[in-house]
Amino acid sequence: MEIIFLLATSWAIALSAAEARLAVPEEERDNAIPPFRVIDPMTRPLDSIDYNILRALQEDGRITNVDLAKRVHLSPAACLERVRRLQADGFIQKYTALLDPVRLDAGLLVFVEVVLDRTTPDAFDDFRRAIASMPEIMECHMVAGGFDYLVKARLKDMGEYREFLGRFLFITRGVRETHTYPVMEEVKNVTAIPLRPPRSPAE
Repeated sequence: MEIIFLLATSWAIALSAAEARLAVPEEERDNAIPPFRVIDPMTRPLDSIDYNILRALQEDGRITNVDLAKRVHLSPAACLERVRRLQADGFIQKYTALLDPVRLDAGLLVFVEVVLDRTTPDAFDDFRRAIASMPEIMECHMVAGGFDYLVKARLKDMGEYREFLGRFLFITRGVRETHTYPVMEEVKNVTAIPLRPPRSPAE
C-alpha cells in the first residue's frame, strides 16, 4: 500500500511538472532561467561548474538558460537543474537591474559616519528602524572603531543632502555626531562578489 502511494505521488509530481512546462511556449522552454521555487536542496558542495554558473550570472543576470549552458559546457537540462539548486540553497538570492544614478537624479554619493550617544540594544534598535524608513540610504553597516555606523546614501545634489541630513538627525534621535564624506570620484564600483573555487586536494 505504501509503495503504491509513493508511486502515485511521484507520478502526480512528474505530471504537474510536465503540465507546467507545456504552459510555456515551446520556443521559450529551454531558454528561460526559472523563477525561484522551493525544491529539496542538494547538500553536495559547490564544484567548478557551479562557480562558473555563478560567475556568468553575476556578469549577466538575464542570460538565457541555453546560452548559460553553452558557456559552462552543460546540456540545457543539466544547467537548469544546477541553477535551481543554487537558488534553492540560497547562493542566488535574487535577480535585479542596475540603474544609472546620474540620469535618475541621484548622482551625489555620500558616506556618513554616525556616533550614537548611547550604545544600548534599545538605541541600536531605534536607529535601525529609523534607517529602514529612509529610501535615500542604500547601505548602513555597524562597524568597529571610532564610530558606530557607516551610512551610504545617494541624493541629487548638496541642497538635497542638507535637507536629508536635517531629516536624518530628526528621525534618528540619539545621534551624538555625524561626519559626512561626499564622493568626488567613484574609482571602483562593482556588484560582483569575488568567487574563489576551492582547490582540489592535488593543488
